[in-house]
Amino acid sequence: MRNNPLIPYVLIMAFGIGLIFFMSFEGAADKNSADGDHSGETAELNGEDIAQKNCISCHGGDLTGGGGPSIVGLDAEHIKDYALNGSESGAMPPILKNEAEADAVAEYISGL
Repeated sequence: MRNNPLIPYVLIMAFGIGLIFFMSFEGAADKNSADGDHSGETAELNGEDIAQKNCISCHGGDLTGGGGPSIVGLDAEHIKDYALNGSESGAMPPILKNEAEADAVAEYISGL
């Protein structure tokens, strides 16, 4: 028992599990602060930031095409409709649930 080779591995495993457990509390606290208390302030929607998070994965970094077609130069109503409802063929899923976000994205992309 004096020279058991498994003891260091068990200690490392216990330390790792404890570290993950305590770090999950930090992540939960960050999520709660991000979702909750806005203190009555209305956040200004930035269409460029929303597009960067939701559109570039398919339409490319400059939105001129990638896995999906170019969306530069499309009219705002078309962009808003597709962002909220997706395409009829199902090639593009609805990506936004909030109409205010869709308006901000449509204004940004149609202005490119």
